[in-house]
Formats: sequence, C-alpha cells, structure tokens
Amino acid sequence: MLIKEEKGIDKLIDFFKTDNLTSDYIDNHLIDLLESKITDRSKLLANNRKDLMYPNLDELSVVRHFTNLSRKNWAIDVGIYPLGSCTMKYNPKINDYIAKDKRLLNLHPLENPENIQGVLKVLKELENYIKELVGMDEVSLLPAAGAHGEYTALLIAKKYFEKKYKDKNKKEIVLLPDSAHGTNPASATMANFKVKTIKSDHSGQIDLKELENHIKEYKESIAVFMITNPNTLGIYEKNIEKITEICKENDILTYYDGANFNAIIGKIRPGDMGFDMLHLNLHKTFSTPHGSGGPGSGPIAVKEFLAPFLPIPRISLKESLYYLDFDYPDSIGLIRDFWGNILVLIRALVYILSYGNRINEVAENSVLNANYLKLRLKDYFIDVYKGFCCHEFVLSASNYKSKGIRAFDIAKRLLDYNVHPPTVYFPLIVEECLMIEPTETESLESLENFINAIENVIKEIENNPELVKEAPLTTPVKRINDALASRDPKPTIKSVLNS
Repeated sequence: MLIKEEKGIDKLIDFFKTDNLTSDYIDNHLIDLLESKITDRSKLLANNRKDLMYPNLDELSVVRHFTNLSRKNWAIDVGIYPLGSCTMKYNPKINDYIAKDKRLLNLHPLENPENIQGVLKVLKELENYIKELVGMDEVSLLPAAGAHGEYTALLIAKKYFEKKYKDKNKKEIVLLPDSAHGTNPASATMANFKVKTIKSDHSGQIDLKELENHIKEYKESIAVFMITNPNTLGIYEKNIEKITEICKENDILTYYDGANFNAIIGKIRPGDMGFDMLHLNLHKTFSTPHGSGGPGSGPIAVKEFLAPFLPIPRISLKESLYYLDFDYPDSIGLIRDFWGNILVLIRALVYILSYGNRINEVAENSVLNANYLKLRLKDYFIDVYKGFCCHEFVLSASNYKSKGIRAFDIAKRLLDYNVHPPTVYFPLIVEECLMIEPTETESLESLENFINAIENVIKEIENNPELVKEAPLTTPVKRINDALASRDPKPTIKSVLNS
C-alpha cells in the first residue's frame, strides 16, 4: 500500500523504460529507489509500533517461551495420532529430503517444458503408478487436495452427461451413503448437483433395497453414486460389485472416494470393483504431510471413456519429448493455476518407490493394527458393528451416558494422558461415536500406550466421573465454554484484555 500511495510502482516502471539499462545505471538509481522505500516502510512501522502491545522481554525468556510452546504441540513425530478416517501415518523424512532438492525447489511454473523434461518424466511416472494401483486408465495430478479432486471429477461427470444428452440432459442428482465423508455432499453441491442419501443397513453397509428404491424414484436424474470403500465405519462393502453393476445398468457413474484407500492398497483396485472415477488423498495413503505440513494434492483417475474430459494441461510424449498438452476440446478446462503441487507429488512417488512390490504390506499392517485395537477396546464400549474391521473402526460411548459422560469427555480426558484423542461424533449415524484409526506405522508399544490411556479413563468414569467431565486439566487451554464463545466471541488478545 505504501508503494502504491507514493506512486512507487510508476517510478519503477519509468526506471525500466530507459534505453540505457546498464549495470552502472542500476547501481546509481535502482538501489537508491529501493532503499528509499525501505526507509519509508521502517518509518511507518516505527510510527505504528506504539499501538502494538510488545512485551519488554530478554532474548532467553522469548526463546524458552516458544520452545515450551512447541513442546505442547502434537505431531505424528511425537506420538500416535488415532484420528479416524484421517490416516495420520508417519511421513518418512527421505520424502522431504528428496523434495527439498534445490533443482526442484528452484523450478519456476512458467519454465519452458523443454527445460524441465526430468520433472515431467517423473510426474508421468507417478501417473502410471497410480493407474496401476487403482485400476484406472488415465490420471490427472492437477487437483489441489481431496475435496478439489471430488469437485473436479463431478465436473467431469457433468460434462460427460451434457455431451451425451445435450439439451435433454436431466442428470442432476448425486447419491451418497449416510456414512459418507462430509466433503462428498459439499463437493456435489459446489458442482451444482442435488444430493440424495442412501441409508445403511444393520451391518453398516449400503442397503441394496434403499438403492433400488432411489433408482426407481429418480432413475433419469441420477448422475453419480459416490462411495467410500471401506466405508467410514471401517467396513468393506461386500456387495460393491453388485452395486456398481446396478449403477451401470441405470446409466449412473460410480465414484470412489479414495480417502480410505490405505486399507486396500496393493490388495484390490477400485477399477476392478467397477468404479468409473476416483480421487486419492496423497496426505493419507501416500504419506505426504497433513495440515500446515502441506499443501495437499488430490489426483483423480478415470476410465477411458471419461478421459477426454480430464482437466488441462495433460502431460504427453511426442518424439521422446514430454510436453504440456492443451489439445483436448472436450476437457472441463483449467481447474487451478499451473501444474499441480509438484513437491507433494514427488513425495508420494518416493513413498511408492520405497515400498515397491511390497506396498500391499501397508494395507495388511493397517488392518492388523486396527483389529488389534478393536479387540482390546470393544468390551469397554458398545461395539455397534461386530466382527472384523478394515483400517479403522467405530465404538459407541453411549453406555456411559447414565454417568453423564459423553464421547467428548473421554476425548478431552485422553489429553491429560498425553494421548491424542480419536475422532468423535463421526460418522453421524453412530451415537456418541469414537472413530479410531491407528495406521500401519504404529508399533505394538504405541498401541499398548493408547490402550492403557483408554483403560485409565474408563476406571475414572467408574470411580470419579466428575473428574472426566472437567478434563483436560493439564493443558494450557482448559475446557472452553462453547455456549459463551458463541454468544460473546473474543477472537483476539486485545478483545480479551479490553473486556
């Protein structure tokens, strides 16, 4: 704003208009111009500093303060992160080491493709590995994250039906199971579809009669059925091939939400189940960092008949030269700037290559760990869906309602045992739900520590439930009054001090 107000941009433009742009000219003029801006900005900050609440502290106090704050943070490098449907696995440091190579870090998105042949080749190689792992024909690495991948695929579905039926297109509904991830209805709504929900049966799977009734009622209007398999209850849909067959018979595209792909990678492929398209969460199955360690990436994969509609550009090969191909007239077009989150994609490729043909062990060990935890914990809660699970499972804490204890209270008390709590209250179809996913990277010792923490909280519920209701007691921020925060929010320190 300062440069704009003082017409600094105009000065810079005038500077570069000169016909005599020599090194001496730059030394004598540009440096002076920039230094004047820096000086002006310093004055501005000095004038505003009196309005800021800076504490007068010595360096050591500041260092200790922030070091102690960092020790209060939780991360997968610290301990187990059993959030259900999040797949909080360890992120191997070799992935980061390779992704931080200066030859990758210093790439510019506008670089001539002829000068980045190595990167394009690597990305094409990742596409081929993904195609092999999921059983699809074509891949786009462009989507920025999982939900963006969902949205992109739904735009492809819309474009496909528009071309197929032209002005007679009535496809406006997306079907979802009641155990679906929340991004599914959100993505469908963003893509201008209407959402209809299929109820689960007593076993936690898609009710085939419900599906058939919905198809009978909305047959010509249903565009896509979005399914997660295993679902968010940790249950594999045993009728999945029958479901995709029913959809194909009724001109309904089937979409695989790849959020739980970790449970089946290397064992079974969504394309072989009959799905037409999918997305993958690289921060889940393929170990790229979550959250602030991101950014995300949500590649999509489709069967051949949907490939013409993939977003552009696509990586193509002609006469031994890779290039960015925009020549797809039926494409949904651009879905983001530039060419995808390349450093995240590189991490995923390193992960795949690290496992090689043993990548099926990821699924095997994630399922093993989840079933071990379920076996050890199920007697403390209500085991809503009995039997073996896949990579995650749900238990209901509603058996403690008589003592005034909720799943929320259990989660808060686990913090006092230096254990990150599992997901609570999702899926919505399970009362007082605890959703637990240990991932394949946790050791037996780690699982036992988590079990011990749960057992200690259960003992406290039996002997001193009021203690559990007041938790957490050892964290910097105690239990928040949610009702008061809604009525009288104080989002800044200044608003708190002035209250």
